[in-house]
Amino acid sequence: MTNIRIQSLTGEALGPHTAALAEIMAETVNDGAAIGFMLPFTAANGRAFFEGQVYAELRAGHRKLIMAWLGDQPAGSVQLIVGLPLNQPHRAEVAKMMVRPSARRKGVGRALMAAVDEEAQRAGKSLITLDTRTGDVAEPLYRAAGFIEAGVIPGYALDPDGQRMHATTYMYKTL
Repeated sequence: MTNIRIQSLTGEALGPHTAALAEIMAETVNDGAAIGFMLPFTAANGRAFFEGQVYAELRAGHRKLIMAWLGDQPAGSVQLIVGLPLNQPHRAEVAKMMVRPSARRKGVGRALMAAVDEEAQRAGKSLITLDTRTGDVAEPLYRAAGFIEAGVIPGYALDPDGQRMHATTYMYKTL
């Protein structure tokens, strides 16, 4: 079994991991992942995203950031949005699930999704939702993690290369 280490990043732990998170994001987007960004995408774009949007939400307690290492190499991350509208205190939302292409099919995604469940439970959540590009390679991972399809929206977003629109599948899991 591969040595996978999972860490929830908060406060002072964020800064030292920014470059690795930005690199993982750039590799993932450039490999075709539909996580809200367009090509071309660089590590500098990833750094700007984490520093400009994610870290403030983490510090405010509205978002959790979970990072995975494969051996001693940064391998992936996922975010859990816990600061949702007041009428949804029981719900959290998975965002920006990323596994570095060279680390895929080694258990990193499964470990990150298990950590999502643990973080959601610690935050007092009983429902987790996510959306994913319909037919994406991550869809079987989410199903294996216990997520159930709620529905598909056609023409939801552009693929990262901007060439065509794709559908998105909404999924949920109760804890």
